[in-house]
Amino acid sequence: MLFLSCINAKDYAGVTKTIKLLVTRNVIGIDMRKLILVGVIALMQILPVKGYSQQKADDAFKQEFLQSINYTRAQGCKCGTTYMRPAPPLTWNDLLENAALAHARDMGEHNYFSHSSRNGRGANDRVIAAGYNFNGYKSYTVGENIAFGQESIDEVMRGWFKSEGHCKNLMNPDFKEVGVAQYDTYWVQDFGGRVPFSAEQQKLIKSGRIRIIKGD
Repeated sequence: MLFLSCINAKDYAGVTKTIKLLVTRNVIGIDMRKLILVGVIALMQILPVKGYSQQKADDAFKQEFLQSINYTRAQGCKCGTTYMRPAPPLTWNDLLENAALAHARDMGEHNYFSHSSRNGRGANDRVIAAGYNFNGYKSYTVGENIAFGQESIDEVMRGWFKSEGHCKNLMNPDFKEVGVAQYDTYWVQDFGGRVPFSAEQQKLIKSGRIRIIKGD
């Protein structure tokens, strides 16, 4: 069996985890929206596959993923019935890769397939635990694609681009970085987008003229 599932970022169906800059007079606030789970799962039949393990990604693994993603982002594409405009290229982030690898290995070693870890943590919890946090940033967005059963990067990427929710993650302009991992035939693709405060905003924060607050 081949499985696909995704957690989408803001403005798309799925789990939302976004921190956005809010400015009200002299107060800068960070709105941390609550997570809402709407699963997107596609199932397809394939022949049995031979499992193998991938530890840290080598350069060829990274480049093949980045080329596949960024070629389509540069062109724009249709995700289901929605046309997604061209988006800036993604860059590789080792912290996102570490989060992806830990989850892929956990699923592979304990025989389950879910965005929720066995301890109940979600994608956002895992990427923060890996060190990809929101401190010092005015905007922070996270998303995740997972898959099981595919034998190659080309196969898993074709499956994700054919699935509307996964495709929207891949084309989301709010994402700036990506990290991908494979363990046996479990695949995890973690996305992140962080926008720092401007130099002027940082000066105002340090001076105490504006302050950061976290909303619910």
